[in-house]
Amino acid sequence: MTIRNALLAVIGAAALMVIAVWSVDLRRARAADPTAVQMPSWLQLAIGFVTNFFDTLGIGSFATTTAAFQSFRLVAAERLPGTLIIGHSLPAILQGLLFLAAVRVDPVLALVLIAATVTGSGLGARVSARLPRRPIQLGMGIGLGLAALFMTLSQLGGLPDGGVAIGLPTGRLAIAAITFVVLGALLTIGIGNFAPSLLLLSLMGMDPRAAFPVMMGASALSTFAAGRTFMREGRYDRRTALGLTLGGLPSVLIAGLVVKSLPLTALRWLVVVVVLYAAVRMLRAARVESGIARRPR
Repeated sequence: MTIRNALLAVIGAAALMVIAVWSVDLRRARAADPTAVQMPSWLQLAIGFVTNFFDTLGIGSFATTTAAFQSFRLVAAERLPGTLIIGHSLPAILQGLLFLAAVRVDPVLALVLIAATVTGSGLGARVSARLPRRPIQLGMGIGLGLAALFMTLSQLGGLPDGGVAIGLPTGRLAIAAITFVVLGALLTIGIGNFAPSLLLLSLMGMDPRAAFPVMMGASALSTFAAGRTFMREGRYDRRTALGLTLGGLPSVLIAGLVVKSLPLTALRWLVVVVVLYAAVRMLRAARVESGIARRPR
C-alpha cells in the first residue's frame, strides 16, 4: 500500500470514527435532556452550505463561519471553537479525500505535515476546551484580523506565487512540520490554518496546488483529534454543528466535483469586509468581558 492510499484509508476511517463518536454524544445528550438535540434551522444549514462551498474553493471556512455566527448571534464565544471544529469535521474529511485523490503531492510531505497538525490540535484542544470566554474572544479576534490581512494581501498580489515543487527537502520539511504543529494548536481556538499554510508552503517554493491536499488532509484529521475533546467537555453547540455538517457535505461535493472554480475576486473582497467586521466585534466583546471581570463585586 502506498503512503497516499494509506492516508486516504486513515482519513476514511476517521470519518467513520467521527460519525460513531458524535452519534454516542448526541444519544447521551438526548437521553439526559430530550430537547438537547434538535434539527438545525434553515439558517444554520445555509451557513454550513455556503462556508464549506467556498472553503472547498480555497477561501477557508473558519473566518467566514465565525463572521456569520457573530452577525446572527448563534453561538456563545466559549462554544465557538468546538462548534467550528466539530461542525466542519466531516466536510473537511470529505475535502481531504477529494484533494488527496486528485492532486499530486509528495506523500512523505503530506504524511509529515498532516501528522504535525494532528499533534498540535490534540495538544491545543486540551487547553482551549477549558479556556474562559475572554481568551477565546481575544484569540479569535486576532485570528480573524490576520485572516483578513492574508486575504487582502492575496487580492493585491502581495503573497508569493509559489514554485513548482510538490515536496520539500529535509531541512525545510522540518521547519514546516514545526510550524504546522503550532497551526494545529491555533486551530483549536478557531483560527483557520489555510492562509498561513498556503503562505508558508508557497514561500518554500511549493506549487500552491500541491498545498491543498496537505491543508485539507491536515484539517480533516486534526478536527477529528480535537473534536473528541470538545465533545467530552460539552463545549460546542450541537444544533449549530449539525447545521454546518448537514449543509456542508453536499456543498463540498458540488464545489469539488461540479463547480471546481469560480471568479471569486469580488466575493473575496466582500469576505474581507465581513471578516474584519467580525474581528472588531470579537475584540470589543473581549474588552467588555475584561471590564466585567474587573468590576468590584
